Amino acid sequence: MSDFGEAFRLALGLLARLDAGLLGIVRLSLEMSIAAVALATLIGLPLAAVLALGRFAGRRALVLLANSMLGLPPVVVGLAAYLMLSRSGPLGGFGVLFTPGAMIIVQTILCTPIIVAIAHRALEQIWARYGDEFEMTGASRLRVLPHLLAIGRPQIMTALLAGFGRSISEVGAIMIVGGNIAGATRTMTTTIALETSKGNLALALALGIILIALSIAVNGFAFALGSKRSAS
Repeated sequence: MSDFGEAFRLALGLLARLDAGLLGIVRLSLEMSIAAVALATLIGLPLAAVLALGRFAGRRALVLLANSMLGLPPVVVGLAAYLMLSRSGPLGGFGVLFTPGAMIIVQTILCTPIIVAIAHRALEQIWARYGDEFEMTGASRLRVLPHLLAIGRPQIMTALLAGFGRSISEVGAIMIVGGNIAGATRTMTTTIALETSKGNLALALALGIILIALSIAVNGFAFALGSKRSAS
């Protein structure tokens, strides 16, 4: 049997018995990714709305900056966060370095530009199409924002899914600020990287299968939800 075949067989065995350690890694990954996407949404959607509906000096520069930040190198973000959160850094007093909190911070930083860029583009296009009609009713742009978000639900959902995918697949940044500590800050991606380097391909492959399955499940749920709303 090939090395891959043997590793795959062992991986299936690990998946069949899912011990507490494996479940803990999966749970931590999901909790951090969901928290990061939630925070990125709270930050990103208002910013996207301001950029899409506001008219002020420097708006185009901010739009360009938001789109440019889509290519932020994760390891650079992790390094910057490490320097800020270390004991000698300005935020060192909070003591969050090498904790899930630090990992959520860097994931939020990486997710926010994605949500801002996609949501901004969607809201701008919707306003260009329906803005005149809303303005004829005398409603302010702030008052019509909930209606714009409702119209742009599919695009907003796409933004959230893209943010979730970015967050749950992150390795470099969270490894720098989290330390990949067993039982504390070890996620699916950091465990895959570690176990692969150690030659433990079965565990790495098992976590890879779970990661892909979760991604498919989340996207499938979002697609089903969107289809249900369209049908109604």
